[in-house]
Parts: sequence; structure tokens; C-alpha cells
Amino acid sequence: MQDFAESFAIAFTLVVQLDPDLMEIVGLSLKVSLSAVAVSALIGLPLGAALGMARFPGRSVFIVLVNALMGMPPVVVGLLVYLMLSNAGPFGWMRLLYSPGAMIIAQTILITPIIAALTRDIVERLHEEYADYFRSLGVSSAGCLGALLWDARYSLLTVGLAGFGRAIAEVGAVMIVGGNIDHLTRVMTTAIALETSKGDLALALALGVILLALALTVNASVMLLRGTAVRTAYA
Repeated sequence: MQDFAESFAIAFTLVVQLDPDLMEIVGLSLKVSLSAVAVSALIGLPLGAALGMARFPGRSVFIVLVNALMGMPPVVVGLLVYLMLSNAGPFGWMRLLYSPGAMIIAQTILITPIIAALTRDIVERLHEEYADYFRSLGVSSAGCLGALLWDARYSLLTVGLAGFGRAIAEVGAVMIVGGNIDHLTRVMTTAIALETSKGDLALALALGVILLALALTVNASVMLLRGTAVRTAYA
């Protein structure tokens, strides 16, 4: 077990010198999480917008289901994806298990309900505010949706950032489907868990510092976008 002071000093050196192994892990983490956010946005934004605008029988059931899925245990998601992608599973032929692709799928399943639920809440509130105005102008449903999404663009960006923050901090699901394989599927969270168990605190601390910096950046960006949205609304 390394001395704490020595570990902090080595961790600082690794970050400042952009250690290749450290940067490889950070790069893969960003690649997996950003890919998952992009796919989740393609699914969750239209789904959430549709739930926010449309009125149909059983809508409340769908809303409850989406909200409930926001709290899915990551290890359960990882287990389900593992079963689907294993050799005995229906998608085993794709050979995605223990690959970045499997990790992207797991993170996508985790954050899509978050993006859909937050989008639904934003669009529904705006739709209630502008519904009569759009109706008086004879705006089509597609035109109404486009106008609402544009008006909510800053808020929807915060939704994407919330999804990214959830994805980049995930460990359980990606550990199960990725296997934490060095130079292939090792991301920041799984590497921190492994290096801490090995007693290599320097690398774990370096990754922890970067992860905290990303979390602070995401939260600062959310606050900035919210402030921009408020100023735009009152402009």
C-alpha cells in the first residue's frame, strides 16, 4: 500500500504529464459515454417530446413506466445485457460481449429513460403554456413540436449533460458487460475500483481527480445553460 502523500504526488505527475495509460482510459471512458448519450438522445428526445405533447389512452402508464426506469439498478441492466449478448443469448452472434459496444448498449439503456423523462417534463410544461397560442395560429403538430424543441434547446442541453454525468460515473453495468479488460474495455470507474483493490492508489487518485473535474465541468455547464435559458425567456 502506497503512502498517501506519495500517492498524491505520483497522481499529480500522471495527470500533468498526460500519462499514456491514463489518457487511454480517459479517452475510452469519454468515447463510450458520449456515444451512449448520442444514441440515448436519438431515442429519448423524440420519445419524451411525444409523451409531453400527445394525449392518448394509457399515456399515464407510459409516463409512470419511463419514470420508474430512471431508477433501474445498473447491475441488473448489466446482467440483462450480458444475457442478451452472451453466446447462449439471442444476440450472441454479434460478438459484442466484453467490448466497448456492449458497454455503450448498457449505458444507453440506463440513461435513455432519464433523457426521455426529463424531456417529457420540459416539453409538457411548454406545451401547456403555448397550446392555445399555437391553436389560434393553426400551427400543425410538427410545427408546434419544432417550436417547442427550439424554445427548450438550452434546457434540453442540460438533459444531455445530465445523461452524460450519469453515464461517465457508471461502474456496475460496464464492469459486467465490459469485463474491465486492459487496453480494451477499462474505463475510469472500473479502473479506479481495480487499482484501489490492488493498492495502486496513484493511478486511482489520478483517475478520480479527472472524474471529479468532469463532474464539476458538467455541473457548471448545467448552471450556465440554465442561466442562459432564463435570460432568453425574459429577453
